Amino acid sequence: MVTDETSAALPLRPWLGEPLRAALASQQAHAIWLNGPAGVGQFDLALALAQAWLCEAEPVNAVPRTACGLCASCRLVRARSHPDLMVLLPEALRESLGWNAGDDEDGGASEGSSKRKPSKDIRVEEVRRIVSFAQTTAARGRGKVVVLFPAERMNAISANALLKTLEEPPGELRFVLAGASTDALLPTIRSRCQSLVLGVPDMRIAADWLGSQGVSQPEVLLAAAGGQPEEALAWSKEGLDSRIWLALPGQLMRGEMGTLVAWPLSRVVDVLFKVCHDAMRVAAGADPTYFIGSEPRFRCAPDALARWYDELSRLARHAEHPWQGALTVEWLVQQARSALAAPACARGSIN
Repeated sequence: MVTDETSAALPLRPWLGEPLRAALASQQAHAIWLNGPAGVGQFDLALALAQAWLCEAEPVNAVPRTACGLCASCRLVRARSHPDLMVLLPEALRESLGWNAGDDEDGGASEGSSKRKPSKDIRVEEVRRIVSFAQTTAARGRGKVVVLFPAERMNAISANALLKTLEEPPGELRFVLAGASTDALLPTIRSRCQSLVLGVPDMRIAADWLGSQGVSQPEVLLAAAGGQPEEALAWSKEGLDSRIWLALPGQLMRGEMGTLVAWPLSRVVDVLFKVCHDAMRVAAGADPTYFIGSEPRFRCAPDALARWYDELSRLARHAEHPWQGALTVEWLVQQARSALAAPACARGSIN
């Protein structure tokens, strides 16, 4: 793929080049379900795949190729104005992903609903736009492409509205459904798509990329994010650095809320799960996964940690509930302190 400054090929994370070539070479269906852990680049890969399909450069020896980055079609995709490409995203993701095209056509998301909280779902009104899009002739003669991300954010009504067009697409219509939760996608949708799995990238490659983005001690945040580099980068941009992260276990053992009080509850619960997970690993004689190099290293009673994990699991099922933020975080921190300071705990140090 051409990637210099004059190229109109979409910029691609360094670990996505080979999966893109593999997807183009192995495509067997008109619809692809591109899935893998969150934060590894599904949306970028879906767009690159769409751009390659719409690219107007001739394939070499009839072999599918990545986008040339030079033709008019490639430039239109990069400008987010290609008439044969439809991208459906939840309202809540459009700004962060820099893709606001179609806001005036999505059933009133731009004016009448300006006071409404942006939806995290792909709504049925938006899915129905695909039918109209599919029925028109391709403007540039290379077929048409629909990208849905994250596809699991379609509810049952939205998914059923998509089903017929997905099963019998008119003309040269192709789909890329991308996301992180296969179980949340309707089985009838999954059964009509070729599944392509995107794994966690090589840690060295991902850490080098994070370093190039200005992330200090990228290995620490990469471990914190479970190897998901885009998640680690987002945290860094929000002010979470390695120093703050590595201080969290000791902070919880002292019963201090610290920076947790300013975070969304879903992130606080995620962090507590990771502390609990690492404490369980240390109790079993293994190394921590998420808090590499953290002080202090705790050695806690497994039964106390198991009870704490069960409490966190119950809360996670209701994380979207409108809890009172500061009071809930204070309660969670006290739970953490009790579990980590149980009588059977003994503190050590991480090597």
